[in-house]
Formats: sequence, structure tokens, C-alpha cells
Amino acid sequence: MRVVILAGGRGTRISEETDVKPKPMVDVGGRPILWHIMRHYAAQGFDDFVIAAGYKADVIKRFFLDEMRLAGDILVDTRHGQVTRSGPVFDNWRVRIVNTGLDTNTGGRILRLKPHLDGAPFLVTYGDGVSDVPVKAVVAQHQAQGHLATITAVHPPARFGGIRFEGDDIAGFVEKPQIGEGWINGGFAVFEPGVFDYLALDGDDGSLEVALYERLARDGKLGAYRHEGFWQCVDTLRELRLLQGLWDSGKAPWKTWIDEPRRSVAAA
Repeated sequence: MRVVILAGGRGTRISEETDVKPKPMVDVGGRPILWHIMRHYAAQGFDDFVIAAGYKADVIKRFFLDEMRLAGDILVDTRHGQVTRSGPVFDNWRVRIVNTGLDTNTGGRILRLKPHLDGAPFLVTYGDGVSDVPVKAVVAQHQAQGHLATITAVHPPARFGGIRFEGDDIAGFVEKPQIGEGWINGGFAVFEPGVFDYLALDGDDGSLEVALYERLARDGKLGAYRHEGFWQCVDTLRELRLLQGLWDSGKAPWKTWIDEPRRSVAAA
């Protein structure tokens, strides 16, 4: 099951960082938020990624290219014009980076990825939020309940809108969490290929929140996995500093992986 990560937005509310890079490439602990998200998925067995890029897509491409070229130890033999690489190398992932347009909305970005998803179910999340959500459990609930899409509902900071439930179905959305049950859409979703029929109605201008989720909720085809654990997005410098502090403390709740390298090679 491929993992789609939305990484094309401008991140204007944290412009101190995003003037030179897309928001998913803002560093926490010396690594981009995007890398943290991918590490979490890969730790649960999901290591085939499709990155929906847009704003400053070259920064994302350069990161992965540099990781492949510079990971591990290198021996430069200037006499024979050879470079030998050894030791631990980059994560054992398959990463496709697709430019989905500079100003394309979130639903439109997913729609543009349709040719790369082979008509199979896939995972979707935002590129600016980390969590310890058990992705396999989200997938299992999705498969058991038969919805077209299942999102992960999380407890919000108060400034977000909320979700209104009927059982495990989503019945609609509310402006403030206090009005509903104190839950918001935290990403980490599972989609069936049938969602493309909904997304096609609005093309590039459609958002996931309106073009897809609102319509699926009205049709009784949207479910939610309620995650009681950690979730945090990065919209402000305060939130970025919060994540950095957790990482520096050695108690980052979203760090679900083991640091040992997953493979080691020697390549000329």
C-alpha cells in the first residue's frame, strides 16, 4: 500500500522557515518533518512513498538525491578517479516525487497522482504533522468497515474545526471543537480508488476537506479511527519549537523507529 504525502503547500504561517523551503522540509532535530513522517510509516512496514510536491519541489528532490549520494562513509581515490561508499546508507525506501503544481489544492494534488497509484487503495497524510498513530490499526478498521475513506481523528489544539460522529461514521464537521466532540482530522488516512470520482468533480481547485470529506460524509462513506495518542502539526514557530524541545529531550512520542541502519552496502 503506497503512502501519499502532501508536501506542496507554501506554509505562509511559518514564513520565517518557509521562504526558502516547503514546510515539510523544515527541520526538527536536523531532519525534515517529512523524513520523520516517513520514518514513522516505514517502521510499520509502509515504505513505498509518493510525494505530492509543488512549492519549491526542488528542495525535496535535492534532499533525497543528496541522501543517496552522501550517506555512509566515502573513500575518494583521486589517483584512479574512483569513489567508494561503505557503511550505513539511506533508509530502504522507494520514493516517487511528483510535481503536482504550484497552487493546486489538496484534493487536486491527490487527483494528479492517480496515474501513480495503480488503481489500488493507498494511504494519505499531510506533510506537516507528526504522530504515533498505529497506521496498521487504521488500515484494519478501514478494511473492516468498508468506507471509501478513513481518516484519523485526533484531539485538537482549540483553534481547529471539529468532527461530528455517528458511531464510527463521520456525519459532518463543526467550526469549533467545543461544539462537537473535541476531535479534528489529523491526516493518516486510507483511501480507496473510488475517491477519485469525487475529486474529479472539482479538479485542481478541490480540497480534501470540502471536495472529498464533506461529500463522503454526506454519503455515509467516510469513517474515522479515533487516536488518543500524540499528534502535532507545525503551523507556527511555537509549534516547531515544541517539537524540537521534545526531540532534544529524547522523549519525542512520534519516534516509533529504531535508529540502527536498515541496510549496509559498499558501492563503487
